[in-house]
Amino acid sequence: MSFQQGQGQGPDLDQEIRKIFESIRKNSKGIGIAVLVVFLIAATRATIYTVEPDEEAIVIRLGKYKETTSSGLHFKIPFVETVDKIKTTIVHQAEFGFRTKRTTYRRTQYSDDLFENESLMVTGDLNVADVQWVVQYKISDPFKYRFQTRDPERNIRDVSESIMRRVVGDRLVTDVLTTGRVEIASQVKILMQEVLDKYDMGISIQTVKLQDVNPPESVKASFNEVNEAKQEQEKVINQAERRYNEVIPEARGKADKLIQTAEGYGMALINRSKGDAARFLSVLKEYKKAPLITRKRLYLETMEEIFARMENVTIVDSKVKGLMPIFGAMKGVGNEK
Repeated sequence: MSFQQGQGQGPDLDQEIRKIFESIRKNSKGIGIAVLVVFLIAATRATIYTVEPDEEAIVIRLGKYKETTSSGLHFKIPFVETVDKIKTTIVHQAEFGFRTKRTTYRRTQYSDDLFENESLMVTGDLNVADVQWVVQYKISDPFKYRFQTRDPERNIRDVSESIMRRVVGDRLVTDVLTTGRVEIASQVKILMQEVLDKYDMGISIQTVKLQDVNPPESVKASFNEVNEAKQEQEKVINQAERRYNEVIPEARGKADKLIQTAEGYGMALINRSKGDAARFLSVLKEYKKAPLITRKRLYLETMEEIFARMENVTIVDSKVKGLMPIFGAMKGVGNEK
């Protein structure tokens, strides 16, 4: 079909229409190729997935668990299998009694009244302590972590708080505030792991650390005064013990010395008495054999012992008559000279 306009021949509309259809045909091929390419890319992306080195992936097929894959490239069935990637090598942290505010340039820690319900605890001696702590954990089994419990993070917090209150409630407030902190953290870690293993949650507790332990703000001044009084008491006790250690051992040493001296003196007297008794018995034995001779010998020995202690002794026979005491006169003369 052709059309004419006026006296001159107009454009060939059939040819123009053919050109339009040809252009549409050519463009449709390009669109089809583009659609095909896009489809292939989408199919590839839906088929291949990548697991990072710090991750493990859970593969779910039609809502049912299939497997857990490690890092690397893996294949899945598009629209049939889904993948849930979980960080298993990083350390997760749960904070109690405070929250850490992280910014680009710094990391600051702050406490708020909203968190006091977590940290205020009653100790074994019915005192109150403000205990702030941190629990660090890893995901050891992604499947258990994802499907064994509905809210694992909430469960970890509940278990940690419950066990911390139990352990702190078995101790004195002085142990919680001073020397018992490391032991408390170690015990809480062990008990937490036992409970989480019982629940089969796929969680591995790395560390439990007590950040800050203080008396509540409302009684901190009174508590400090009590501590100062206890320190003064311990100081006085130490001084008394030091004085005790100085005096008592010395007194005991002197007492032991006196006792040993008395025992030695007693043994000497006993031995001397035994010797005298033995000597007396031997003399008695000889006396019974010859009484007169023994008696005379004893008399002479006794007199010899007595006179040996004296000086300037003169023995005069009582039967001698008219003997002048010249020894006394001569002694007087000698004194006059």
